[in-house]
Amino acid sequence: MNLLRNSEVKRQCILYAVFSVLAVFGGVWISVPSGIYAGMICVIGGVIYYLFTRRRYKKISVMNEGLDQILHGDYSMDFMQDQEGELAILSCEIYKMTVRLREQAEMLQRDKVYLSNSIADISHQIRTPLTSIRMITQRLQREQISEEERVRKVQEVNSLLSRVDWLIASLLKISQLESGTVKFHFESVPVSTLVKKAMEPLEIPLELKEQRFLMEVGDEISFRGDVLWSVEAIGNIIKNCMEHTPAGGSLCITAEENPVYTKIVISDNGEGIAPEDLPHIFERFYKGKGSGQGSFGIGLALSQMIISRQNGTVKVQNGINSGAEFQICFYKGAV
Repeated sequence: MNLLRNSEVKRQCILYAVFSVLAVFGGVWISVPSGIYAGMICVIGGVIYYLFTRRRYKKISVMNEGLDQILHGDYSMDFMQDQEGELAILSCEIYKMTVRLREQAEMLQRDKVYLSNSIADISHQIRTPLTSIRMITQRLQREQISEEERVRKVQEVNSLLSRVDWLIASLLKISQLESGTVKFHFESVPVSTLVKKAMEPLEIPLELKEQRFLMEVGDEISFRGDVLWSVEAIGNIIKNCMEHTPAGGSLCITAEENPVYTKIVISDNGEGIAPEDLPHIFERFYKGKGSGQGSFGIGLALSQMIISRQNGTVKVQNGINSGAEFQICFYKGAV
């Protein structure tokens, strides 16, 4: 490392040399021994200055090499210094920056993996009904079938298209929630009104399966949230309970309110959730053992995202006797 290549060091050396010459001439003007003494002091001072400057710029060179390693993706360099001083403070700040860059790099890598897996999952979910639609249409084109069979196949195609449409709509909602572009309109919402709105599109499936629906919610119980998004979240959970409850079974919704939160409990008397499925039940595209063929595995994930964006939480457990039990809490303050 040639210090004289540094313009700042070169300028300081020139100034120090001029000062030393003046000091020596001044000492000689007084007396020769004084000049010799002044010269020795200047030489010793110059050596000390050189050693300290060389040590200082050596540390700077090491830090520069470390920054170059960071630019090339190597975060193994340790910038922490035990000593005090300006360089130690600078090293500490660089270390903080390194930690933050490492965390951002790891987060970006996780996002890339997550995006890749999500695209693969979405492609698989869409490909399955599209393959069925293609097979049905090919059969309709090639085979001579009765009018009754043709009508049934057309209805099946419409059902598959509705599933794909619901999947795409749900994925768009999840994308909006993740990007933070959704604006929730918070207002005081009676829980009974919320449940009734969520049950409206489910009344016919409930009747076809001859399932009973019990709602034990007082009109005075309410929470602060967005009505439309909350209806979506509650509706998905109720729909999940219906799908996992046998014909003739029952669903029950209760609610309670206190100064801290409003709690909504949705339960059924179905087969319950397998213990190994419980930790993953809210993961996107996760399908448990009891999932039907028409399940995409995103309804509960969407519900959890909607509830969490409204300062709420949702948990699931198996009931004491049988069935699943979803506990939703909308908190009235920050949690």
